[in-house]
Amino acid sequence: MNSRPVTEIAPSTIHGSFTLTVDLAAPPARVYAAYADPAQRRRWFRIPSTPEHASHELDFRVGGHELARGVFAAAGGEESLEYRSAFWDIVPGERVVFSYAVTVNDVRRWVSLVTIELCPQDAGTHLRHTEHYAFLAWTGDGRHDVAHLKGGTRLQLNGLLAALSNRS
Repeated sequence: MNSRPVTEIAPSTIHGSFTLTVDLAAPPARVYAAYADPAQRRRWFRIPSTPEHASHELDFRVGGHELARGVFAAAGGEESLEYRSAFWDIVPGERVVFSYAVTVNDVRRWVSLVTIELCPQDAGTHLRHTEHYAFLAWTGDGRHDVAHLKGGTRLQLNGLLAALSNRS
């Protein structure tokens, strides 16, 4: 097991990928809008934060970006978190390709390339989220960090499902 503190960049990189899918009752255009519209996006995309430290901006276009920041209480005190993305390819109602980096307490932890595919299915959408990641800093042997990334992504997709199910 690696005893290097997470405040340092690792001497090597952990690479991997995963695909998660979810079937949504909403049509592809509505699912796409949940990614593209800032008000809808904020209903389901969040990073941990106390309300007074949370910020979010979305410029949803090829060449645009998303930036979310927050501070939250953790076991060792407060942690600051930053999510910064860039949009590379957008096909309305069909596909979104973006890259993003996550920084925790001023240490870039990982970067990812993500493809979101929206496939019509009956009256709804089969969403496929494929992510290729490179962990630059991690704890222990990195398994917990990779599991946390996959679990956090599943929670976001569950949030999307809930936001699309509730039209309020």
